[in-house]
Amino acid sequence: MPAAELRELIVEADGGSRGNPGPAGYGAVVLDPVSGEPLAEAAEYIGVATNNVAEYRGLVAGLKAARELAPDAKVRVRMDSKLVVEQMSGRWKIKHPDMKPLAAEAARVFPASQVTYEWIPREKNKHADRLANEAMDAGKRGKQWQPSASVAALDAGAARVVGDAAAGAAKARAALAGVSAGASAGASTGASAGASAGVSAVASAAAAEVAARSTPPVGWGPAADLGTPATFVLLRHGETALTPEKRFSGSGGSDPELSAVGLRQAEAVASALAARGTIQDIVSSPLRRCRQTAEAVAARLGLDVRIEDGLRETDFGAWEGLTFAEVRERYPDDLNAWLSSAKSAPTGGESFAATARRVAATRDELTARHAGRTVLLVTHVTPIKTLIRLALGAPPESLFRMELSAASLSAVAYYKDGNASVRLLNDTSHLR
Repeated sequence: MPAAELRELIVEADGGSRGNPGPAGYGAVVLDPVSGEPLAEAAEYIGVATNNVAEYRGLVAGLKAARELAPDAKVRVRMDSKLVVEQMSGRWKIKHPDMKPLAAEAARVFPASQVTYEWIPREKNKHADRLANEAMDAGKRGKQWQPSASVAALDAGAARVVGDAAAGAAKARAALAGVSAGASAGASTGASAGASAGVSAVASAAAAEVAARSTPPVGWGPAADLGTPATFVLLRHGETALTPEKRFSGSGGSDPELSAVGLRQAEAVASALAARGTIQDIVSSPLRRCRQTAEAVAARLGLDVRIEDGLRETDFGAWEGLTFAEVRERYPDDLNAWLSSAKSAPTGGESFAATARRVAATRDELTARHAGRTVLLVTHVTPIKTLIRLALGAPPESLFRMELSAASLSAVAYYKDGNASVRLLNDTSHLR
């Protein structure tokens, strides 16, 4: 078959290790490049391994799944592992003894002329990431991943509806621009219909299941008069010195200030919000990194900052300032319990369940106080993820399934009948 006629497939792969090395798993999905339809999935718990080994195992599994579908296909591999992409592209040498046999195995699946490699940001690799986490979760229960129990395709379909596709991004921007409740309801209905028509049967069915599962008891029919919602634009503070090192930084630690990078991020988001011109009030967590971020925005918008203690970050107790690996080494039992249940607290700290009760009470107070207004809430990872989770009616473990970058914007609209609408999640376009 001439090369020009070869079918094209996309392979997205990921791997993870909870401890590095620690309990590890991989996930891979083969996608149709036109429709985005997931054609095949693979995932496996592989025992104790490093992140890099798990990522390579995911790559091998994804390539083999693609070969079973179309051995003559041209394959475009997309991964968020810079190491794997650069090594398999031949630009970086493979020195580690654990990597060499896996890289060689991956190279044997297809002729080199049929495979290209592309690095993508982590937030663009959510389907494979979810599969890898499902595999690790299964391993924790002493089992192996089963396709019948997977909801990774369901999550991917939902992501297309709520904002990962261009239509979703347009809806999110419209929300920040102050779209009325009636227009929002109509746009949401139209976007969902379009997504169902345009994506694969698997993805559209998944999106439909999410929509059915999360539909509130009070409908958004033409006769409903929901009024103008209270819209919370959720801003995570800019970077501190702890952020790039991925250290636990809650409300029980040293209260770090913004780094030079974080200050630049605060100015960038201030400029973006000033250009939109929709923010009417600003409310901030009392912690210094949030107050500094909020003050940068307030100075640009000419608004005051109101401090709200309920928006503070979770208290991570003895874990404050530590990396995940350090916590795994020092407090393994407490960490395992924390990962297993929202009711379990970090050593000497605050559980996610307690944080959720605090954040929900703060949400109710703020929605009543700011009815019909667009309010910037400058806060932290856990409060923002909690507000998103509660708005979606998602389980507590969904907190571990969301990416939330420093100085990112998210948005939720709250209507007077109790319904909520997630409008935006982890937008960092203003930082580019």
